[in-house]
Amino acid sequence: MTDNLTPRRIVEELDKYIIGQDDAKRSVAIAVRNRWRRLQLPADLADEVSPKNIIMIGPTGVGKTEIARRLAQLVEAPFVKVEASKYTEVGYYGRDVESMVRELVDISVSMVRKREMERVEEKAVDLARERLLDVLMPAPPVSHPQTQETPPQGEVAGSVTTPGTHTREKLAELLDTGRLDGREVELSVSEQAVPVHMFSTMGLGDMEGDVRDFFEKMVPPKTRRRKVTVRQAREILKSEEAEKLIDSEKVIEQALNRAQNSGIIFIDELDKIASTGSKQGPDVSRQGVQRDLLPIVEGSTVNTRHGMVRTDHVLFIAAGAFNMAKPSDLIPELQGRFPIRVELDSLTEGDFFRILKEPKNALTRQYEALLATEGVILHFSDKSLREVARIAAEVNSRSQNIGARRLMTVMEKLVEETSFHAPDISGQEIDITPDYVKERLADIVKDEDLSRYIL
Repeated sequence: MTDNLTPRRIVEELDKYIIGQDDAKRSVAIAVRNRWRRLQLPADLADEVSPKNIIMIGPTGVGKTEIARRLAQLVEAPFVKVEASKYTEVGYYGRDVESMVRELVDISVSMVRKREMERVEEKAVDLARERLLDVLMPAPPVSHPQTQETPPQGEVAGSVTTPGTHTREKLAELLDTGRLDGREVELSVSEQAVPVHMFSTMGLGDMEGDVRDFFEKMVPPKTRRRKVTVRQAREILKSEEAEKLIDSEKVIEQALNRAQNSGIIFIDELDKIASTGSKQGPDVSRQGVQRDLLPIVEGSTVNTRHGMVRTDHVLFIAAGAFNMAKPSDLIPELQGRFPIRVELDSLTEGDFFRILKEPKNALTRQYEALLATEGVILHFSDKSLREVARIAAEVNSRSQNIGARRLMTVMEKLVEETSFHAPDISGQEIDITPDYVKERLADIVKDEDLSRYIL
């Protein structure tokens, strides 16, 4: 995070993708800026400054997850989204809460490794090019050295030119211009005989790092010959050369530091583990998950496959609808670790119109771009977008309110006919007018039972 990423700047960037919810944007912007401020303090004082964790309260589809995800992308921080309801109390079958920290570290390692590979990409491309040339034109067999009086065939006094030199240069030119991309070559490729991700299907996805490493070492990677195109071989060899150029230990060290000081863990459905006051039944399990979660949020050391990680300065953003429960239904200790509470507003018809029109990733822009690949040009007028917003708001009010997600189902139904016939009507321009919107959606909106299934 750079010093010019001020809270105002953060909010401005979030405004490009998320409509409304100003209070939530301001809260996360301040929380992130405080992390940068902490790193400017003397080490002894910086260690004492705890992150200001946040609880976002609001119905589904109002932007809680999107705010956290966009924030992490903006500051280039490792980000993990988890559902609190997926965890179980220690001693019961299911995921344990420490797995969210291990996942955060894995993502941090991937981020740092990707950055380092990009840094050495240019050199890796050159090395891969030479290796690929060696595959395309293997070196001639080694012959016995000849005497000085009889120069090797093809060599001229004062020159190092050999018969193969010009051939290699020509081959290099063909390779660089892409004229050999479709040709097949044979490469030795390293593969994991039993992929470690298989263990997740066996219920061992959250194994301790040492156990995972043991299985990786027990089943070492195997090398086998594969026929691939030159284009594929170039990418394979580039990755292999990049891996050789980066320092794995340095990558791990930087990744652990980034996870500890910049990591963001988004805990969704926090209200699902809030107890309602009962001393038995599901409430006992919910309280157990809260107690297991507490040390992670308070700050503890978790053993991961890449090393020990402290969670003292990880930023936790929790979210939930809190329809049946309240934040005060959480155990007091956990409440205290989320000092900032912010309520997100339900989306109105006007918000839906702005969501369709203003964000950089607006659904209208996505559909226009998708159909443009088929040569079909879509045009949405403001009046037609207002009609779509009205219908989405109406369906939300009559059935379950799923917020902005309703726009996805309405828009998909609206352009379904055009999407199906797009390859056959290439070159046409189609205006999505208010009458077209009413025609495509009128019957579904009128039939409340049908709209529950389709919209």
